[in-house]
Amino acid sequence: MVEGEYLIDTNIFLEVLLEQDNKDSCLDLLRLVEKGEIQVIVTSFALHSIAIILEKLRGIDSYRDFLGVITASAGLMTYSTTPQDEIEICTISKKFSLTFDDSLHYFVAKTFGLNLVSLDSDFDGTDINRMLPGDVVALEVPSTKSKSTENGTRA
Repeated sequence: MVEGEYLIDTNIFLEVLLEQDNKDSCLDLLRLVEKGEIQVIVTSFALHSIAIILEKLRGIDSYRDFLGVITASAGLMTYSTTPQDEIEICTISKKFSLTFDDSLHYFVAKTFGLNLVSLDSDFDGTDINRMLPGDVVALEVPSTKSKSTENGTRA
């Protein structure tokens, strides 16, 4: 059973971990997750993608540290796809001209009726709802206004 309203794309974590342009709004979102103020899903595929990047850039201990932080987050649940799911994900990839990882996130969001939180505008050509991190923060904490400007605006 998947419980949550949002699926978090890999790029949300990477913005913070790699200190990129949208790190502030992504960090605001992840703080809500950490406190359990919102419930989110992250795929095991996303975690493995982060592992590969962090291991290459900073060593495997940085991934272990990352896992320590997210496993302590009260509002985070992981989801793993099955090989049968991944057959459908390949079909989705062709239908929407998405990469495998984007198709996997599409599949999970669509299957469970989740809003996808992502900076990737490639999802805007699909029938799922993509939200920016600052939009989620503003929705979940109305008195909070994101101080950063986010890239990945809708077309």
